Amino acid sequence: MVASHPFGLLLNPRHGVPGVIVLPAGGFRRAKAAITAWPGYAPTPLRDLPDIAPGVAALRLKDESSRFGLGSFKALGGAYAVATLLSGELSRRGLALSASAESLVEGRYREATETITVACATDGNHGRSVAWGARRFHCRCVIFVHGTVSQGRVDAIAAFGADVIRVPGTYDDAVREAARRARVEGWFVVSDTSYPGYTEVPRDVMQGYRLMADEAADQWSGPPPTHVFIQAGVGGAAAAVSVQIRARFGSAPLLVVVEPEQAACLFASALAGAATAIGGSLDTIMVGLSCGEPSLLAWQELERAAFAFMTIPDAAAIDTLRLLADAGLCIGESGVAGLAALLLAAADAVARERLRLDAASRVLCFATEGVTDSFLYQKLLGSHQR
Repeated sequence: MVASHPFGLLLNPRHGVPGVIVLPAGGFRRAKAAITAWPGYAPTPLRDLPDIAPGVAALRLKDESSRFGLGSFKALGGAYAVATLLSGELSRRGLALSASAESLVEGRYREATETITVACATDGNHGRSVAWGARRFHCRCVIFVHGTVSQGRVDAIAAFGADVIRVPGTYDDAVREAARRARVEGWFVVSDTSYPGYTEVPRDVMQGYRLMADEAADQWSGPPPTHVFIQAGVGGAAAAVSVQIRARFGSAPLLVVVEPEQAACLFASALAGAATAIGGSLDTIMVGLSCGEPSLLAWQELERAAFAFMTIPDAAAIDTLRLLADAGLCIGESGVAGLAALLLAAADAVARERLRLDAASRVLCFATEGVTDSFLYQKLLGSHQR
């Protein structure tokens, strides 16, 4: 049982307004064909949790804790973008017209790819995916982390051979430093956030993320979901889920975007009616969601596709992490945010009415990470350990 906690809820006044196509279908078809052909690919499970959410007909949780052994959905995006970037650069250099991921893995162009460096900023999971992709496809990798990223997450990134550089400030400061150093050094930025003048690589990242939602649609049985709760940092994963759920189920499922109350840039953007950066320390245990500036591409999708935005406190994430541990599921603190928001809303009469949650509702949530820092996870479980 999740205790009662205060939370923020904002219905999106622009929900359903027509907008631009952020992620073309052809790009997803290419991403799906490439990723599903990688060694070790397997769909992650969609789990039924019939006894966890009060007052809804069904709750299913897409569990990304086993994705490619990296413990996070991010493996679908960052590594795919690395492969796509390398293939494009080999073509530009006249070395291969269209190098496949298989040829890159085999090291067929290793002499050239080892001269290429990819770089990005991360809270943990995206950097691990990029580093994993760089090792798999044989290029160099530099990852920038901000001061509050745990040493356990830094060590996990470095284990894939990446150089890890700490910078002062927040995730958004690390994004700017990664871009600055890349310009100076001639590196290629593989970011999961987009901004004016930098959209193509993040678009590839988001196309990869869509596979998570596509698998969930394949695995869903019975009437379609009525609601989708998905957590967000800069918004890339939430926007990718939004696009793919709409492609598979039409406009029926209502999308609820969830952020930590201390790092809610999308909530602030929805309030302002325009993409809005927020300041402060952005300090939250949901470190994978600790972002102060929305991704441009993500906002272009979510500003019209999200039905509602919610903010939750850290305490709700901890309660939900423990609840899932009792059910035998080891899900990390950032990975439980969407489910935590559902549980808070489902127990609140006003929120239920505003979100159109009732006894017939069928809810899809995403556990976007497993235990990515075992020390922190055990600390959060504390005396609650089974």
